[in-house]
Amino acid sequence: MSDRDYIHSLIEQGEHEHQDFKFQINDARKIARSISAFANHGGGTLLVGVKDNGAVVGVSSDEEMYMVDQAATMYCRPEQRVRYTTYAVDGKTVLKVDIDEADEKPVKAPDDDGVWKVYYRVADENIMAGSLHARLLNSARVEAPAVINFTDRERILLDFLNSHGGITFNGVIRLVHVSRPSALSMVENLYRMGVVDLQYHDGQCLIVLSQEQRIRNYSKY
Repeated sequence: MSDRDYIHSLIEQGEHEHQDFKFQINDARKIARSISAFANHGGGTLLVGVKDNGAVVGVSSDEEMYMVDQAATMYCRPEQRVRYTTYAVDGKTVLKVDIDEADEKPVKAPDDDGVWKVYYRVADENIMAGSLHARLLNSARVEAPAVINFTDRERILLDFLNSHGGITFNGVIRLVHVSRPSALSMVENLYRMGVVDLQYHDGQCLIVLSQEQRIRNYSKY
């Protein structure tokens, strides 16, 4: 496959959870947020020299790589490694930047005020993750037992999720009448066992039943 055909095959996919188009890179801090978002969410690709509408405009690859290097090393905590490939498309250079999923999460980048925040990729946007999500990014899944003995408060939460679909973290605190640390510990425990997941809807981070939990015979627990 030629460079042109390959790049256009990627462009046809559009921007999504694991791909973003960049006309050019002139702010290392801003691009660090993209690196953080991809690194926290399975990795991704930046196509630099491509407009939002998919038009190829090309870039000066050396300058762009310098800015991305700054973003990955100076403005990501911990530092991230990126890989570069250049492609010639109709006499123009497109820079493909591949970002792997981070081994150590969460990966942070500075916001407009210089405060280090955790970013995450949702659809075609980089969003700022809340404190709950940032904590769960570092929580490894464990194999759940065949039968899970839920506490009374966990049952209240799961019954609510089964009926209503999702709830915010502050909603959990109000629902089960516990302190913030206790609610955080409970949600993290359920997340680690694969009982609940996080889902973004209208800018809100919701706790929802995982697909695995929906498949299980929930009533027998």
